[in-house]
Amino acid sequence: MQSQLNRDGSRSGSWARSALAKAMGGDGSTLAAEDQDSFRGQELAFASLNLMLIGALLLLQEISRLVRGKPAPSVIFVLALGFVIQAIYFVWLRSASIQLFKPTQRIFAYWSLGFNSTLALVLTSLTIGGDTAYYALMLIPILEAAFRLGLAATCAVILVAVFVSFMGAWGLKFGEYIEAGAMSVIYGVMGVLVWMLVNNLRAREGRFVRSLEELARTREQLLSEEKLAAVGRLSRALAHEIRNPVAMISSSLATAVRPGQNDEEREEMFAIAAKEATRLERLTTDFLLYARPRTAQLALGNLTDTLNYVATVARAYAANKGVAIDVSAAGELEGEFDATQIQQALLNLVLNAIDACHRGDSVKLNAELNGNGSIRIDVAGPAAPIPPEVAERIFEPLFTTKPGGNGLGLPIARNIARAHGGDVVLGTNEPGRVCFSIEIPSHGS
Repeated sequence: MQSQLNRDGSRSGSWARSALAKAMGGDGSTLAAEDQDSFRGQELAFASLNLMLIGALLLLQEISRLVRGKPAPSVIFVLALGFVIQAIYFVWLRSASIQLFKPTQRIFAYWSLGFNSTLALVLTSLTIGGDTAYYALMLIPILEAAFRLGLAATCAVILVAVFVSFMGAWGLKFGEYIEAGAMSVIYGVMGVLVWMLVNNLRAREGRFVRSLEELARTREQLLSEEKLAAVGRLSRALAHEIRNPVAMISSSLATAVRPGQNDEEREEMFAIAAKEATRLERLTTDFLLYARPRTAQLALGNLTDTLNYVATVARAYAANKGVAIDVSAAGELEGEFDATQIQQALLNLVLNAIDACHRGDSVKLNAELNGNGSIRIDVAGPAAPIPPEVAERIFEPLFTTKPGGNGLGLPIARNIARAHGGDVVLGTNEPGRVCFSIEIPSHGS
């Protein structure tokens, strides 16, 4: 616990030192946006606000010139030139493909500060001793400095704004100096307050990011532990499934070679050993197929032909149990799928459905276009509903309630469906109808 506190403390101390350096304006970095798209969006917002501000001042001064004959044409010209330059900058920023890395971001930040400050100084110098409102041009630089730079840099921009305010009051009445002082106070309060709010948000964002990183590490650890637990459960189940046929083979062979056994008993023991060996081979083959599924080789195919093929293969097995198989699908239904894998997945579902039926029942295979552009294949039978505690585990490998089953049919079918970008789900589970559905991409989806 103490070491954890030390780690957190050192991390907090490091952040505090970093924040202090930023407060003094030491790094001069643009901290509000780490990625280029965010920075471009923020810079576009500042540029559009500045463009509107210059445009409003230009409009007001033009109205004043028409009504009062002031200001001089040179002032209108400088304002118009500033508006054009800012408009060009805005359009270029929207369309440019320039990579806005950290050094480039600093250039953009200082350009915005320098442009407005220069424009405000030039316009104020042209209107000294008269009416001036060009100190308003310092609003955007103060906001941008508070948003992007350290406290020292923000204070420097505030001082420039104060100088512009008092410069505009030069040679006027004492009341104008009072107004300039009041405006300076407003600039100072606004700049420092925005800087504090922005840095408070950055501190919270930093804590939030660290919390997310901690959650991600915890999630990875839990997933790793869950994977190990799943591997343990799977290993125990596989060992259990392998141990039974191996034990049967061992005992059968031991009995067969025991002295005094007649030929009929010996042949029976050998038959049991061969049957269990076949079962063991099927189990290992299916398990390898589940553990290392083959990559789906997608190709355009007719799904109706695939369903008919699966029904043909399963029909003999169904006939022995007195179960019929009905296929329903549009003849032109085409999809992008691996025919061999889809046949295997459907055959697993169909054989399971047949085993759950009684004599005289019918298993239905139906394929149709889904609303999302995929093809849904339903394998349904009139079986009793699967109990909820069993339904929760039916896709768990090696879990089975069927005598002689190995519990890999449904997991293999699900792996195949997911390799096609779909899934296998228990769509309906009610008395008289149990339906498993598999989705695959349709042609052109």
